[in-house]
Amino acid sequence: MIRHLLQILASTLIIMPTIASGDRLKDLASVAGVRSNPLVGYGIVVGLSGSGDGNNNLTRQSMQSIVSRLGLEVSANDLDAKNAAAVMVTAELPPFIKPGQTIDVTVSTVGKAKSLQGGTLLMTPLMGADGEVYAIAQGNMVVGGLGVEGGDGSSVVVNIPTVGRIPGGGTVERLVPTPFLESDYFVLNLHRNDFSTAGNVVDSINAIFGSGVAAALDGTSVRVRAPADPAERVAFMGILEGIEVDPASPPAQVIVNSRTGTVVIGGDVRVSPAAVAHGSLTVRVNEDFNVDQAATVVNGEDGVVVAGGDPVVTRQWSVRSNSRP
Repeated sequence: MIRHLLQILASTLIIMPTIASGDRLKDLASVAGVRSNPLVGYGIVVGLSGSGDGNNNLTRQSMQSIVSRLGLEVSANDLDAKNAAAVMVTAELPPFIKPGQTIDVTVSTVGKAKSLQGGTLLMTPLMGADGEVYAIAQGNMVVGGLGVEGGDGSSVVVNIPTVGRIPGGGTVERLVPTPFLESDYFVLNLHRNDFSTAGNVVDSINAIFGSGVAAALDGTSVRVRAPADPAERVAFMGILEGIEVDPASPPAQVIVNSRTGTVVIGGDVRVSPAAVAHGSLTVRVNEDFNVDQAATVVNGEDGVVVAGGDPVVTRQWSVRSNSRP
């Protein structure tokens, strides 16, 4: 029964966006618990053309540790890291990603390396905030910058040669648990805290799924009852994200960028009479009232009779600026 209801609602919502003027719910809110997780790891990049860390003790000790795990005995003093660099590897683990899938990784130097051009990242475990390994990174890097240094000490650097990326260079090894299939409710968090918008979201959801399905917890969070059958939750969430909602008007704001001198004024801002002076510039804002005495014209037996009506008062603002030499 619920599955047939979801199919009917899905076909209805395909037509609704053509006549509705609101914003989609997916553009106004996100689902609590459905988010990406940052990963970080420490690794070694090899294969550099003399632009590595050189005689950096940290890099040489890291290289010694890697070589020893391969069954070779070598001293850190016997290694030269001019073609290697110590790096930090970062990545974002998307929600619902499964083991075996790949993610992009970013590689950044932490030592004296001048460029990662042509380097290869050796196998690096990527850990989450809990200290567990969630992905393994390895591969050739793509570097968008370059640096050239002359014999007299002059140099030219284009973009950032000490940061590179490995598209698809990370392989996911662990699944991040999510309450999406277990919780009895979905919680939608609005991108902007607003009680009026939260109320509009509740009204729009209940108008489609029935009264009591959604309830506002505060100005940011809206709780939505989830289907009991886990197989229907994906379809339910797809319909939920496509619902059109009329967001409330934003608060009256004036944003000033002191660095560029840009001023952005919202449509609900009202300016009272004022004068502002800055250096040689003076800005005056005046407010005047225009009164229009309304009248009613009546054609009677004695001719035309004009009766007085309620006056109409309108406001008129004027802004003047002058600059003294």
